[in-house]
Amino acid sequence: MTACKTHVPSGSFSVSRRQPLVLQAYLGTCVGVALYDEAAGVGGLSHLLLPAPVCAHSTYQPEKYAATGLPLFLSALQKAGASKDRLKAVVAGGALVGPVNYQDLGLDIGGRTADIVKDVLTGEGIAIADAETGGFFTCCLQLDLQTGAATIAPVGLDKAPAHQTVQMPSAKDITRAMTAVQPIPQVALKLLRMAGEENFDVKDLAREVGTDQVISALTLRLCNSAVFSRGKPVDSIQQALIRLGSNHFIKSVVAAAVDGFYRSSESGYSLCKGGLYHHALGTAVVAEAIAGITGRTDGARAYTAGLLHDIGKVVLDRFVSATYPLFYRATRERNEPMRAIEARLFGMDHTQVGEDLARRWAFPQTITQAIRYHHRPEDPAVTHPDLVHVVNLASLLMSRFRCDLELENQRADLLGERLARIGLSAAQLTTLVDAIPMAIFHDTFSIGTPGSTGQPPLSSDGFHGSRRN
Repeated sequence: MTACKTHVPSGSFSVSRRQPLVLQAYLGTCVGVALYDEAAGVGGLSHLLLPAPVCAHSTYQPEKYAATGLPLFLSALQKAGASKDRLKAVVAGGALVGPVNYQDLGLDIGGRTADIVKDVLTGEGIAIADAETGGFFTCCLQLDLQTGAATIAPVGLDKAPAHQTVQMPSAKDITRAMTAVQPIPQVALKLLRMAGEENFDVKDLAREVGTDQVISALTLRLCNSAVFSRGKPVDSIQQALIRLGSNHFIKSVVAAAVDGFYRSSESGYSLCKGGLYHHALGTAVVAEAIAGITGRTDGARAYTAGLLHDIGKVVLDRFVSATYPLFYRATRERNEPMRAIEARLFGMDHTQVGEDLARRWAFPQTITQAIRYHHRPEDPAVTHPDLVHVVNLASLLMSRFRCDLELENQRADLLGERLARIGLSAAQLTTLVDAIPMAIFHDTFSIGTPGSTGQPPLSSDGFHGSRRN
């Protein structure tokens, strides 16, 4: 019987008795712990987000912290029949967010999480059979519940054949691909421009959306989702505008409009189905959260900029797919920045292509700059630095804490300086990560559920550790 595979999201754990099932955790800065008792045929995997609760009210979801989640995980294993004396552990993850020195220990979230994991396991007398933590690599930790075997492998390795003949695209090929991209619906573009002018009439918003039946339907579906409806169905665009307010209404319309736009890209940058889309959506949610914490930019604008920051990848996606082995070796084995590889192979990178699309579609300057400079917000050409810095940080956090989504593995050599630019210290990075909505770590996260938290999948006779926010 072929074993099924189950993803254990960050901030949760899964425990099961012996069966043909493989538990997986994709790890960047997060730390994964696989434990198995061969005699009892009981094992599980814990996916830990942070070292310890940052304040008293953080303990509402103790499973996501090493200090509180690992003891709960061990307790669940014992309840399922495992014995601590027989458990064998494999630990992985804890990659650095950026180069860390003594003054910036706050940046080494993964290292501190891994240290607590090892301290707890040692204190409980549990042997660590294998451990690969630290560095800049991202990996997949797997536990086969049938055999008890735990493995650690680089993310994306299964998509990178050893030998493949590739043909580089010409500049004309990329231009044709850019022209062929189905543009974002005009109604969404018009709302973006209206919001950028900041002097719009809210009645005009509803009137514009009402001219597009598809966008109207998508927007109403979103407004009637469990998150927004509050038990009161919305049956008109006017009601939706009143319910959400103008900023969130614009955000929702744009999100609905780009749903299909991103989903057309599946096999190049994405490490899983819809990876590019989920990275963009997660960056939008995190950017909005950062904007709220820092007060440096408008939350709805940050959300929109985060949602659109990687639109250039939609154009280049099929070319990356055709040259995937080259991209994989360069990013995973040589740690080359994605933009440098794109420029070398294609003559331009995704931020340049994205800026071209943004200008063709007449995006507001704020959004265009976030697209063009989200990898280098300190560039002198940036005239809206707060927004660009927020998007940069949001994209980096998504890359490090949901590394299963796309090929790009962002490094942050200037993270300390960039945090300071928006009024945050290195010590506050943990607090910032703790504020990330847990919904983005679950595979059920989508446009229709922007604030929900799906439960991790359960094995047929197992247990999980995850609570609803």
